[in-house]
Amino acid sequence: MTAGYTYLWEVRVKPDRREEFQRLYGPHGPWVALFRQAPGYIETLLLRDRADPDRFITIDRWKSADAHRSFRSVFSREYAELDARCEHLTMRETSLGEFE
Repeated sequence: MTAGYTYLWEVRVKPDRREEFQRLYGPHGPWVALFRQAPGYIETLLLRDRADPDRFITIDRWKSADAHRSFRSVFSREYAELDARCEHLTMRETSLGEFE
């Protein structure tokens, strides 16, 4: 059995875009809707820092790294379009790593 695959991002959101960011990246937003189209997707968690309301952590869980790679290949155009559509919401995005 393949170990699960999880990746984390720290995102600094523009203060005037917090609500929009939470809508787009939350459990009913277009990112999750896109991920759900792919086999192997498990869930996305969106966490807001209690001490810093402009700082968020996203946690995306997949059944395997291969499932995530396949998603990125098959949905590369849709991913790029959505990423470009959301670019104006953030000041910085930092990968915190990939985990099993």
